[in-house]
Amino acid sequence: MAATDSELTGLQKAAILLITLGPEKSATVFKHLKEEEIEDLTLEIANTRSISPAVKEQVINEFYEICLAQQYIAEGGIGYAKELLEKALGADKANDVIGKLTASLQVKPFEFMRKTDPSQLLSFIQDEHPQTIALILSYLSAQQAALIISSLPSEAQADVARRIAQMDRTSPDVIKEVERVLESKLANLVNQDYTVIGGVDQVVEILNSSDRGTEKHIMEILEIEDPALADEIRKKMFVFEDVLLLDDRAIQRVLRDVDNSDLGLALKGANEEVQNAIFKNLSKRLAEMIKEDMEFMGPVRMKDVEEAQQKIVNIIRKLEDSGEVVISRGGGDELVV
Repeated sequence: MAATDSELTGLQKAAILLITLGPEKSATVFKHLKEEEIEDLTLEIANTRSISPAVKEQVINEFYEICLAQQYIAEGGIGYAKELLEKALGADKANDVIGKLTASLQVKPFEFMRKTDPSQLLSFIQDEHPQTIALILSYLSAQQAALIISSLPSEAQADVARRIAQMDRTSPDVIKEVERVLESKLANLVNQDYTVIGGVDQVVEILNSSDRGTEKHIMEILEIEDPALADEIRKKMFVFEDVLLLDDRAIQRVLRDVDNSDLGLALKGANEEVQNAIFKNLSKRLAEMIKEDMEFMGPVRMKDVEEAQQKIVNIIRKLEDSGEVVISRGGGDELVV
């Protein structure tokens, strides 16, 4: 192989690295890869005929530099990593390594905030504009964001949640400006692609990690100010497969309000784990009857299955609202009836 390091693709470099590491270490690496990645790498390794010592050394050095950068980023963010790499490798090489890393791993802005205690973050951002808070929370973990949003003044909670849900794409220039104002260490983002953040799914994840009081307060305000958005959020907050989060007593209470025909149709499109969780909480005779109904109904439309599952989800949410079923929030508390 006469190619230089700069002419090789990422896949070729990965194959060369694994060949250099040897079969035992490569097998360990494979355990952490997806099936299609293993297939691609195996094919590339099989097609690699010879590697010059110089190319081997270049690939190993690049791998080492990226590992080093990752370690520095984990310790103190991109700015910290860049500073140390500049001292170790020089400015040009440091920029090159950071560029490759941010492009391949899509390192997110506000990295330093994800490593900060939520209570400190709250005092740091609570006086910012709601749109700025929404932007920051969109980049935090759901657990961090839930703690912060639940600690905001009640009048600000729904406003911030709505802004997260309605957020679509944010220019990297805007992100950089927010980082600069907040004295962020992440002033030198390499990737200039627009970053997709926020959205309904993210606000759902945050609300699911919040305490029930915060969630209820936010949803009540959204139902008044933006009923369509509130309905979209509510539909995603508890999906049918989440019955696995309920204990047996809670499932039994839910099943008392579920029509048997809806249950059979809903289970027709459910996985085996969900089916078993339901069947074990039915009487043996009723479970057999529903299994027979599912068998005899033959093929069914996915739309009908989803409607039946949504009916059951609505029953669960109704029971939660009335206090008959309590769903644990963010801390792993036991579900009780």
